[in-house]
Amino acid sequence: MTGRVSFEYALLRVVPRVERGEFINGGVLLYCRARDYLAAQTHLDVERLRALDGRAEVAAIERALATAADVCAGGAGAGPVAAEDLGKRFRWLTAPRSTVIQPGPVHTGLTLDPAADLARLMRSLVLPADTR
Repeated sequence: MTGRVSFEYALLRVVPRVERGEFINGGVLLYCRARDYLAAQTHLDVERLRALDGRAEVAAIERALATAADVCAGGAGAGPVAAEDLGKRFRWLTAPRSTVIQPGPVHTGLTLDPAADLARLMRSLVLPADTR
């Protein structure tokens, strides 16, 4: 690899009761144009989710998180957006929305290895402390 290149990332927030605005981090999206890389990692901490909303539909939320990862991968189950280029997919995933899965703000960084930085961000920002 040549040197460090810029990347963008955003957290996927799980907002079980949109009207309350409370959320937990459920995943990370990472896009690196220079490395032609777009991927997501997700994890739903059901115990923390239940603390926010004991009636949250865990299976539906897990499916929504999986769909975001499928869009990144260009999977057939992701619909027409999966056919778009990586940058358009990232912008589509990070567009503001008022649903149970919401993107956080887009941040930037420098990387030698986008996959390694995705894993690092996942450990530090999403996974519970006891699994890091």
